[in-house]
Amino acid sequence: MTRLWLVRHARPLIEPGHCYGALDVPADAEDTQRAARNLAQQLPVGLMLRCSPLQRCTQLACALTALRPDLRSHLDPRIAEMDFGHWEGQRWDRLGAPALDAWSADFAQHAPGGGESVEVFMQRVSSAWDEQQGSGMPEAWITHAGVIRAASLLARGLRCPQRADQWPVPAPAFGEWQEMPTTP
Repeated sequence: MTRLWLVRHARPLIEPGHCYGALDVPADAEDTQRAARNLAQQLPVGLMLRCSPLQRCTQLACALTALRPDLRSHLDPRIAEMDFGHWEGQRWDRLGAPALDAWSADFAQHAPGGGESVEVFMQRVSSAWDEQQGSGMPEAWITHAGVIRAASLLARGLRCPQRADQWPVPAPAFGEWQEMPTTP
């Protein structure tokens, strides 16, 4: 059985309560270094790192590989956070109930903010998931809470939740990770 480490980027430099899925905001530099030091002590030698191209993730990948040159990293846009279209950068509490209700009413198909639907997002993450499982090689993904939640659904065999209440809430804190066994 191979392992997959799902690593969440460090705390982003954006005011809490804002939507920032595909918004390319940097992460706090000190938090990034702390996360890299902690992660460097845990990951096995020679592990492949798959990294979201958003800078809050690439910062962590660069800091980690500086500490652990044995780790190989490559960018993979399939594990970028969900794109919320014109909701990006807006406060969640100002989007309004009608907009959020429309998304909940058609959770899989509706593209919130004109961005990406959950179905399209899940297909994108599933592609990376299937590749990792098929390789039989352990990996670490430096990614986002949404991708980690999507991976937890995929690990349970759910390719696309149809209802909002099927979407998992738990995710690692900023700069933290979880290990997940996968089956090649």
